[in-house]
Amino acid sequence: MVPEVRCVDPGPGPYDDAVRSGSAGYALGLMVAINFLNYADRWVASAAAPQIQRDFHLSDFQVGLLGTAFLLVYAIGAIPFGYWADRGLRRTVIATGVAVWSCATVLSGLVANYVQLFFARAVLGVGEAGYYPAGVSLLGDHFPREQRGRAMAIWNAGSVLGIAAGFAGGGLIAARYGWRTAFFCAAVPGLALALLAYLMREPLRGAAEAVGPRLRRTREATVANFLRLLRIPTLRWLIVAHTLLYFVLAANAFWLPTVLGRRFGLSLSAAGLLAGTVLVAGGLIGTLLGGWIGDHLGRHRPTGPLEVGIVGFVAAAGTIAVALLGPVQVGGVPIFVPAFFLTVVCVYLYQAPFTAAAQNVVTPGLRAGAIAMLLLIAHVLGDSHSTADVGLLSDHLHSLPLALLVTSVPLLLLAAAAAALGLRTVKADVRAMEERWALERGEGDPAPALVP
Repeated sequence: MVPEVRCVDPGPGPYDDAVRSGSAGYALGLMVAINFLNYADRWVASAAAPQIQRDFHLSDFQVGLLGTAFLLVYAIGAIPFGYWADRGLRRTVIATGVAVWSCATVLSGLVANYVQLFFARAVLGVGEAGYYPAGVSLLGDHFPREQRGRAMAIWNAGSVLGIAAGFAGGGLIAARYGWRTAFFCAAVPGLALALLAYLMREPLRGAAEAVGPRLRRTREATVANFLRLLRIPTLRWLIVAHTLLYFVLAANAFWLPTVLGRRFGLSLSAAGLLAGTVLVAGGLIGTLLGGWIGDHLGRHRPTGPLEVGIVGFVAAAGTIAVALLGPVQVGGVPIFVPAFFLTVVCVYLYQAPFTAAAQNVVTPGLRAGAIAMLLLIAHVLGDSHSTADVGLLSDHLHSLPLALLVTSVPLLLLAAAAAALGLRTVKADVRAMEERWALERGEGDPAPALVP
C-alpha cells in the first residue's frame, strides 16, 4: 500500500499549499539573514569579553558564566517555543523570538554591573529559543528530503557568517567605541527582520514529503508525543553526539579570541578579527561541503549524512591537538591558526547532515519539538556550562590552551562514537516516519486515503 499525497485546501490566509521554488528560496534567504543576526548577537559578547572582564574586574570563570546564562535559558526555552511552533504559525514564533533577542541585546549595552549583564544575556536566550526549532520545521516543509542537507548547509552558513561578524565586527567596534556600542550595533537590524518574518507565508505541514497528507495544523504536538520522540533510536544518538560536540564548540569559540590575545599578544580588535576570519572561512567550507556530501551520499544510503559527521569529528580531534599542543611556529611558520582552521572545517562538516537526519526520522508535525528536545538536552548537559567549566579549569591549570585540550579531544571522539551507533538504526527510523505520517490527520481533517 502506498499513501496518497493529499493536499488540504489552505483557503485564505498565510499558508502556501505546495512547495514553490520562489517561496522556498525567499524563506531560506530570510532564515539565513536571521541566523546571521542570531549568531552575531550571541558572539559579540565573546569578542568584547576582555573589555567587559577589565571593566567589571571578573575572573575567567565569571566571564564564562555569561555564556552559561545564555545557553541554559536558551535550552530550557526551546521546549515551550517548540511546542508553540508545532501547534501554531511558525512565522509568528520566529518573529517573536527575533524581536525579544534584539531587545535583550540592547539591554546588554545598558547594564551597570555584572549581575545586570548576566540577566540580560539570559533574556537573550529566551528570544533565540523561539527561532531555531520553528525555523528547522518551516524549512523542512519547504525542501524535500533529497535537498534538505544543502538547504540546511546554506541556512547554517548564516550562523558561520554571524559568528565572524560577532567576533570581527564586535571586536573592531568594541576597540574603537567600547563594548556597549558593539551590543547596540548588533541589535539594530533585529526588528526589521522580525517584521519580515511575520509577513512571510507558511508552508503546509508535510508539503515537501513524497508521501502522506499536507496539513495546516496537526494534532501530534503533545507532551506525551514529545517524550515519545526519545524512543526513536537515531534521534537519541544524534542528541548524545550533539551534547558532546556542543561542549567543544561553545568552549573553543568563546575562548578563541582570549587564547589568541594571550598566546600571540594580539590586541582586542586583532584577536577578534583573526578569530572571526578563521571561524567564518573554516565554518563556511565545512558547512557547505558537509551539506553537499551528505546529500550526495544520502541518495545511495541513509547512513551517508551520519558518516560525514563521524569522519569530521575524528579528524578534528587530531587537528585541534596539533593546534593546542604544537609550538607557536615551526621555521617561522605559525602552526596554531592553520591547525585550528582545519579543526573548524572538520567539525562543521556535521552541521547540515545531522540537522537533515534529525528531520528525516521525525514526522513534520513534531519536527520543531524534536529540535527543541535536542536543544534542551544538548545545551543543558553540553555547552550551558562549558565556557564556565573551561574557565574554571584554566584558573586551576594556569593554562587556557591546556584546559581546552583536555576537554576537546576526548569529547570529539565520544561524539563520533555516539553518531556511529546511529548508523544501525537510521534506515528503519526513516521508514517508520513515513509510515506514521501517511496515517496522520490534521485537526478536523479526515484520514488520508490509501491506494494500491
